Amino acid sequence: MVESLRGGVIGAGVFGGYHARQYARLDGVVLSAVLDSHPDRAAKVAVPLGGRAFHDLEDFLDAVDVVTIASPATFHAEHALAVLAAGKPVYIEKPIAISVADGEKIRAAGRANNLVVACGHQERVVFRAMGLLDVPEQPLLLEALRHGPPSDRSQDVSAILDLMVHDIDLALSLSAAEPVTAEGEGRLGSSGSWDKARAEVSFDDGFTALFDVSRMAPERKRTMRVVYPSGEVEIDFLTRAFRNTTPFALNPEFADTPAATDPLGASVEGFLQAVRGLAPRPIVTAEEAIRALDLALAVEQALEEPVGAR
Repeated sequence: MVESLRGGVIGAGVFGGYHARQYARLDGVVLSAVLDSHPDRAAKVAVPLGGRAFHDLEDFLDAVDVVTIASPATFHAEHALAVLAAGKPVYIEKPIAISVADGEKIRAAGRANNLVVACGHQERVVFRAMGLLDVPEQPLLLEALRHGPPSDRSQDVSAILDLMVHDIDLALSLSAAEPVTAEGEGRLGSSGSWDKARAEVSFDDGFTALFDVSRMAPERKRTMRVVYPSGEVEIDFLTRAFRNTTPFALNPEFADTPAATDPLGASVEGFLQAVRGLAPRPIVTAEEAIRALDLALAVEQALEEPVGAR
């Protein structure tokens, strides 16, 4: 019998709780430790799941074999580099970092130490369940809308790094082309960061991706349309409406598959399989996460440019 890995989570917020529960329920791993700057919050997440609470990083790292980083995005690089320096594989919630330079440092540290580095763009799991990652055609157009009401979550970064980066990663996973230009417009929130944005990204093969995100909307909306030479696919992820006019055998019941029902669980499980050598790679690698971050930052830069300067 394979010995269980000791899982640890950095960050005891909402996402930290989600990840802690994954380590507590998945086979081959146990929740061992939760680290947070507020020990009471760490204990509230860890203790009911059989783990221990920590506020000292060195002590925490001694108690774990694999680590999920679910701290605020501004701390992702600092925490990831410390975990990798301690010789532990790491799963980092998106975005992998808040600068490409920090993302590259994380990737380099993983390679230097021969450690798995995964990133939490778990919606790739949903696209896989749908069959979109196996479509043999290159897309012509992608339109993605992702709206939600105000929340205290992820206020340390813009809606581009919080929400749009999901759809940016999905666009990059569908197309083999390289992005060449990004244009957009947005609205700043009370925190001074972009809370609402629309962006258009052009790729070197003519593919165009349109992104529309808001975290100041009255209600949740999540739709996507992908146009191919042979037809198009439209998905409403909330109502589960699905329309496919392509000749490809996609799965309209994707939302009922085990992976799509719990994409976070499937993503964490993929990370653990890669750590054990049972899979060649995690669902999303550091390199792929850096590509998504790079394009998200290009969108942010486009929002900051005066319209007349574009």
